[in-house]
Amino acid sequence: MSTNNLTVVHSLPVWLPRTSPWLYDQVRFLSPEVDSFVLCEQTANLDQFPFNQLYSLSNAPLWRYYQDLGLRKLGFRRHLGYLTAIAKKHRAHVIHSHWGNVAWADIPAVKALNLRHVVTFYGKDVNFLPVSQPIWRDRYRELFEHIDCVLCEGSFMAKCIEELGCDRTKIRVHHLGVDIDAIQYQERKWSQGETLRVLIAASFREKKGIPYALEALGRLQNEVPLEITIIGDSSEDARSHVEKEKILESLKRNNLVNKTRMLGYQTHAVLFEESYRHHVFISPSVTAADGDTEGGAPVALIDMAATGIPIISSLHCDIPSVIKHAETGLLAVERDSDELYQHMHYLITHPERWKDMTLAGRRHMEKEYDTHQQAMRLRKIYQELI
Repeated sequence: MSTNNLTVVHSLPVWLPRTSPWLYDQVRFLSPEVDSFVLCEQTANLDQFPFNQLYSLSNAPLWRYYQDLGLRKLGFRRHLGYLTAIAKKHRAHVIHSHWGNVAWADIPAVKALNLRHVVTFYGKDVNFLPVSQPIWRDRYRELFEHIDCVLCEGSFMAKCIEELGCDRTKIRVHHLGVDIDAIQYQERKWSQGETLRVLIAASFREKKGIPYALEALGRLQNEVPLEITIIGDSSEDARSHVEKEKILESLKRNNLVNKTRMLGYQTHAVLFEESYRHHVFISPSVTAADGDTEGGAPVALIDMAATGIPIISSLHCDIPSVIKHAETGLLAVERDSDELYQHMHYLITHPERWKDMTLAGRRHMEKEYDTHQQAMRLRKIYQELI
């Protein structure tokens, strides 16, 4: 089969949350040898993530919208009928479902069309769903029986997926990528007496570990002038509102309110602008009480490592694959604010180490997390399947 007519339909709920620019890059940078279409139920942020070959049920004819909605609500169908129609229309070879729960819903459509099926797991679908809703353990066993290829971010997530019942021969580690060429590396410099500017960027979720970062920074402010910027906010999820209260309380308890700028959610462009005016990025992810984890690693770590900012994070999930402790950044045990403080203290007492660590981090991103290289690797995976 000629690679020129390899057609893939990407199936996902929403194109695209503002926190998912990495998925935009994953699809748009696939080579011209892969004809990609996106099929979703709803759209959002199209000004940030435009894509020409996009089909959304929310924009479909009303008869199709209500038919799809009704059949799924009544339990007669679990996938979008629109997926079948679009895959047939464009003579797709592969359905690539994004998130495990989406892939399970897509099984009947893929079987009916007799296509190859790829799924990428991202985090919540690996650890949180099977814990919070045990029915997903049975559903995943069904998925793993029918799926052709399971992609995940790193070895830790791969092990978790295997423990859920997936044949290890179907699992492929495929790093998420960012557009490295579009990210400028800029060495950060800081000297004693200067205000140390620390950046935190994450949704307000327990798994992001923000209160632990604030505990560490509360101690650090006794040694250096400090300015903190937090990019992120709570979402519609009730859990995130609880976490926001914890973050605000931590700011008060550690006397950091007057030293902290809270910018809310911002665009990817603003995140980069802010990163270049800061000295350190801290992202100490943890396993939440309800089982929620990063699954792999926050893509913000890849973005920030590419910019050249010194990074402090945690020994959580696949983060050690992205940030190599003492080589490209510093990692603490989960929930250990004392070790986070010690890492911050090390950075301010060894600023001469910053350049070597951040240059090594940039090279690691270029080798393993460049979206253009990852797109070629993904194309090869598709080609091997068909």
